Amino acid sequence: MAKTIKELTQDLLQAPSACKEVKEAAQNYLDAAGTEKEAEAATAYVKELEADIMPIDGLISFASSDMGAQVFGADGAKKILAHAEEIKASGAKYCDCPACAACEALLNKKAEILK
Repeated sequence: MAKTIKELTQDLLQAPSACKEVKEAAQNYLDAAGTEKEAEAATAYVKELEADIMPIDGLISFASSDMGAQVFGADGAKKILAHAEEIKASGAKYCDCPACAACEALLNKKAEILK
């Protein structure tokens, strides 16, 4: 059964890899649901989802950089790079960490969010 927008938003809020800004937009969207502020919150939410999802090529570039090695550790960066290249080869457009997976699923419901 497909998850609802609310369930996907909860997944995003719980994702350790989600940034502060997308978590704030997600919570604002949930808080505004059913109020006169819902449309404004929905627009801001979608804008933040689009800004924060990591394209797979961006992940590959970051994981192979010196900064990626600093953030993930040398071995961690190598593992993330190998994983990113593997999922790209199988057709992935975005990172598949919990935050990006939730962002992608939510963006697939963009029209429903913005209704």
